[in-house]
Amino acid sequence: MSQTLSIASWNINSVRARLDIVERFLTEESPDILCLQETKVVNDTFPAGLFRQRGYNHQVLNGQPMHHGVAILSKIPIREDDRLDWQANGEARHVGVRLDNGVRIENVYVPAGGDVADRDVNPKFGQKIDFLERMIQWSSQLEDKPTILTGDFNIAPMECDVWSHKQLLNVVSHTPVECEILARLQESNDWIDIGRKFFPAPQRLYTWWSYRARDWAESDRGRRLDHMWMTQDVAEKAVSHRVVEPIRGWTRPSDHVPIITEFAF
Repeated sequence: MSQTLSIASWNINSVRARLDIVERFLTEESPDILCLQETKVVNDTFPAGLFRQRGYNHQVLNGQPMHHGVAILSKIPIREDDRLDWQANGEARHVGVRLDNGVRIENVYVPAGGDVADRDVNPKFGQKIDFLERMIQWSSQLEDKPTILTGDFNIAPMECDVWSHKQLLNVVSHTPVECEILARLQESNDWIDIGRKFFPAPQRLYTWWSYRARDWAESDRGRRLDHMWMTQDVAEKAVSHRVVEPIRGWTRPSDHVPIITEFAF
């Protein structure tokens, strides 16, 4: 018997500050599983009740005070709560679970990396590169496990993943160093970038717009920082993928919008 399953990923930029739009999103889209990044809340004060009221009774949280934080909320059972410390300093940037069908979901929040693409003058950039190197080590040893890797990667890897390749070449999130290491991560386990499977380059496909823009929609200076990758066996089950762009225009939005992939398992 086949099972239709929708999985969403969203950098919420403080879940408690966005309760209204989270509630509206769950009402309008109602994904079976929601992966959140940058929840900015410890587990004890995560708004679990709001999700339970809407059927998300299975919750795996990895939070910390004021910064970072990831969570997986699900309407179906999730097991094997993993937290990998790719930052090597205890920051809450990963949580992983297994579905009963054997598919693993790895939810990650890659560090932004600061403002200068030089680890000698900006240690945060070095931490980002080292984080991705640790992810490559993990990814290359996955073997044949059916896996979905999703979250805020904080890198827009392709020229068409940003509003201006030329103007952003030296801007952290689109530098050659970052694009190269993300390509190595993808190659390390032959990951399928499901966004570009359904929206092949050079189609416009943004998931993030800066708060600095007076009118984000009119200027449309977007970047594709949020991704959903999967192993080939899982990608074959994907039937649709979309970016829920209108949410960027809702009241007090995150600067990121959700991505949703639907599967027929």
